[in-house]
Amino acid sequence: MKFTLSWLKDHLDTEASLDEIVETLTMIGLEVESVDDKSVLKPFTIAKVLNAQKHPDADKLQVLTVDIGSGTPLQVVCGAPNARAGLIGAFAAPGTYVPGIDVTLSVGKIRGVESFGMMCSERELQLSDEHNGIIELPEDAPVGTSYAEWAKLDDPVIEIGLTPNRPDCTSVYGVARDLAAAGLGTLKDGAVAPIAGQGACPVEVTIEAPELCPGFGLRLVRGVKNGPSPKWLQQRLIAIGLRPINALVDITNYMTFDRGRPLHVFDAAKVAGNLVIRRAKEGEKILALDGREYTLSGENCVIADDRGVESIAGVMGGEHSGCDENTTDVLIESALWAPLNIARTGRELGIITDARYRFERGVDPEFALPGLELATKMVLDLCGGEATEIRAVGFKPTEQKVVTFPVSEVKRLTGIEVSTEESLAILTRLGFKPQGQGDVVDVKVPTWRPDVDGKADLVEEVMRIHGVNKIEPQPMISKDSVSSRILTTAQIRTRLARRALAVRGMMEAVTWSFISEAQARPFAENRPLIKLANPIAADLSTMRPSLLPGLIAAAQRNADRGFRDVALCEVAAAYEGDRPQDQRRVASGVRRGTARPGGQGRNWAGNVASVDVFVAKEDALAVLEACGVAADKLQIEAGGPSWYHPGRSGTIKMGPKNILATFGEFHPRLLEAMDVSGPLCGFEVFIDAVPEPKARATRTKPRLDLSPFQAVTRDFAFVVSRDVPAGTLVRAALAADKKLITGVNVFDVFEGQSLGEDKKSVAIEVTVQPVDKTLTDEDFEALSKRIVDNVTKQTGGVLRA
Repeated sequence: MKFTLSWLKDHLDTEASLDEIVETLTMIGLEVESVDDKSVLKPFTIAKVLNAQKHPDADKLQVLTVDIGSGTPLQVVCGAPNARAGLIGAFAAPGTYVPGIDVTLSVGKIRGVESFGMMCSERELQLSDEHNGIIELPEDAPVGTSYAEWAKLDDPVIEIGLTPNRPDCTSVYGVARDLAAAGLGTLKDGAVAPIAGQGACPVEVTIEAPELCPGFGLRLVRGVKNGPSPKWLQQRLIAIGLRPINALVDITNYMTFDRGRPLHVFDAAKVAGNLVIRRAKEGEKILALDGREYTLSGENCVIADDRGVESIAGVMGGEHSGCDENTTDVLIESALWAPLNIARTGRELGIITDARYRFERGVDPEFALPGLELATKMVLDLCGGEATEIRAVGFKPTEQKVVTFPVSEVKRLTGIEVSTEESLAILTRLGFKPQGQGDVVDVKVPTWRPDVDGKADLVEEVMRIHGVNKIEPQPMISKDSVSSRILTTAQIRTRLARRALAVRGMMEAVTWSFISEAQARPFAENRPLIKLANPIAADLSTMRPSLLPGLIAAAQRNADRGFRDVALCEVAAAYEGDRPQDQRRVASGVRRGTARPGGQGRNWAGNVASVDVFVAKEDALAVLEACGVAADKLQIEAGGPSWYHPGRSGTIKMGPKNILATFGEFHPRLLEAMDVSGPLCGFEVFIDAVPEPKARATRTKPRLDLSPFQAVTRDFAFVVSRDVPAGTLVRAALAADKKLITGVNVFDVFEGQSLGEDKKSVAIEVTVQPVDKTLTDEDFEALSKRIVDNVTKQTGGVLRA
């Protein structure tokens, strides 16, 4: 929202400076985004051409002698066709920045003749697009004085940023009302005197869509003379970035910004018959004032005559009925439109206008007809003519909202101590009408404030006018107790799982929660699928029972585009049934090609191996460890769900029934069904199946005890049955002495005829950490015997000779 300082003072009687006005605007919530104080025009002075002679080396140039009021005439080379002796215009001396051409002048030679400045055109001063000649001023223009001050071009332009809830300040009058309420002056009377009309308006109006048009006002003015608007009006429009067109159109633009009342003018001679406000017919077209043709739908509201659509209601008029220099009779329209429909129409057609900006936010319904009266007065004053009476259709008295306002809410919600008298006085200055006395009053909301609905809105009004800067800073309250955690265990584990997978080189993906039935079926096993009643697409018809199908499909899409080695992960919900408890929080991931944590692809030192079941196992264990699960308390069993390869998959459990994760390479049949190529491996960790940690008596970390003795390693090789998992053997060795044995690592697995049928040799390295003394040979012998006995008892294995 832009306006000039003099424009603001048309409605605000104030002696405040520009800086005071700008500061107050920001303090009351109308944040000032920019201020153009017009200082760029201050160096230009009024000068008189004393004589003009032809340039000796150029036919189209003249050498001027210019009086700038200093007593010493200057020589200026000029190419303007209207340059002549006696002409008075605007002069720029050397060192002056000329905004229209973005040049800072200096003394220079033009075809061998020195030039000490330039006589300026309107375009060079950004006053208009006129560049056919230099500016010509009246003979009484004072030579040597500031051109900007004399021509009233030094009027500062203020731009404020409005939030959508302040439609009342889309007008200069509304801004002035807020400043007056803040004590920066007195608001001038904005009452509008009615214009006596001569006879009824001959054009009748029918509203076929009252839900889109609650009221429509129309007036005919005969015998107007439509030419350029006055200089003051043109200057104001140019200052806020609008291009003057003609008096009739300029009046409507001025009314839009001055009083927030968008209007439209029709050339009455181009309107056939009466006007109808209706929904557009599907496919109807209109050539709008911006020169573009728009195709309308049944959701758009239009103003039509006997020939068809003449205007897109509340958004933009039509080219056919627009006013030009030949217009003698004009129809002035002022109407109310449904804000949501205007917003929808503007978005649908891609039209952004000042009228749409105001109508979609909500204009003052009680100013529709007074705005028409005010526009009529301007038309009569600037264009002449004779007005008819107003034809008003559909208008109903506006029922003003009444809000119950406990004045104590100001203190409770803002911390500002404002007396009841001051609070009610502020509301009264803003146009609200408090009714009653005491600490709780009823406040009638003015019609220009559709955003005010409750007591908190009234508190906001009091606070911003009283002054946000009056809120004294307060120290934060220190509490004796430590605050409890904010995030739930599930939220914490979700974050930890994402971080753990990112550390392992996986990229997070976000896939659809619903997939096709063909993709969901292999992952549902014996569970029924959850079908959507209204899917957004045929291939998104089923809630995903697993995150894997979406990740596998994403990996294949990457491969199809040349990115064969990808590692994708996702932590989200999977749906195993239609009950709340069937929605599970799952951390899942897939790796394709050679996307291992340590690197991928081909290398001169040796190509990276393809991903396999063990990489997926490491990923799953990394997530579980991030969630606080100790790896030594987990049981890993061979085999997993049917979508994994039966010999290259596993299940991680805690106890006999609690399944925490599954992992493995995917079954060839699944890859074929999904039209996916491998190698591919993946995993799923069920975060909500991880048990809650036991509450500790204290959150203090235990004491760190470091042994002064050197750790020792011993190797053992056991012959066991081929079906005995190595993990079982590791746990058996660890259990031999939990105090001394700190680690067991499998470093070799061997199978051969020398061991016997269905036998294998598993070699382990046992780390022994003495705690209170150096172990003797007898101590090691006893420990080794316990390890061998424990492994033999739990696995049936024997020490390999």
